[in-house]
Amino acid sequence: MITRKPIFPHVIELNMQAGHLMGCNVYLVYDADEWMLLDIGYEDTVEEIVDLIRDLDFPLSHCKTLLATHADVDHSQGFAKAKQILKTSVTAHPRAAHLLETGDRLQTFAEIDAQGIHESMPPVIVEHKVNEGDTLRVGSLELEVWSTPGHADSQLAFRLGNLLLSGDNIYRDGGVGAIDAHHGSDIPSFIRSLERIRDSSIEWLLPSHGPYFRKDVAMINRVLDRLRGYLHLSDFGTCAIDWPLMKLWEQEIAEGKLPE
Repeated sequence: MITRKPIFPHVIELNMQAGHLMGCNVYLVYDADEWMLLDIGYEDTVEEIVDLIRDLDFPLSHCKTLLATHADVDHSQGFAKAKQILKTSVTAHPRAAHLLETGDRLQTFAEIDAQGIHESMPPVIVEHKVNEGDTLRVGSLELEVWSTPGHADSQLAFRLGNLLLSGDNIYRDGGVGAIDAHHGSDIPSFIRSLERIRDSSIEWLLPSHGPYFRKDVAMINRVLDRLRGYLHLSDFGTCAIDWPLMKLWEQEIAEGKLPE
């Protein structure tokens, strides 16, 4: 048995516990002997994660569920393998469940041919579908399910007291989860999700990548200003709601305006 290093009461982040980076952040939420995992990462790290959990003296048979923030390959490729080892269930948003159960490789970023990315996406049955307002229990703890679309239309976050297990909504450096129309991204929804996080009484954000951090309203406001700008620019293609430059260009064509 090794010493547990919770980052907050009842929460262990397994990269931090291991002392090296394995992949996306994997949070183990526990109370007494009952526990669940939030995301799992790639398939090739599953055995290391399971061995670590065993060394932390968590009974493998007491894993309540494997919980998905969303279906991206870097979060979920290992679910099928982990589920087989732990003999547990998988829990996800209904739209993420469809991607996980069909082994989708395009919307999950497992297949990006132009960048030479060709990952497998082993299908996995999702026993439990959850959405906004649902509650998950582990021991005596309750996790409140938040629907936080934007990066993905199926992204969930999970509130535990003053903590938000926040997925790919926002990172400590002010970055956000990738915006891509093929991925189901939606900038207006992203703005609403971040406004909700900003305006909540949450104190700490536990993202799916990078370090956890205290909520910074000023930083979130800067991010929101950036995203609002994307609504009217071409940077993310059809994720914009309009492109005012084209209306101006049409007007200048009609006027026969030449360079000055």
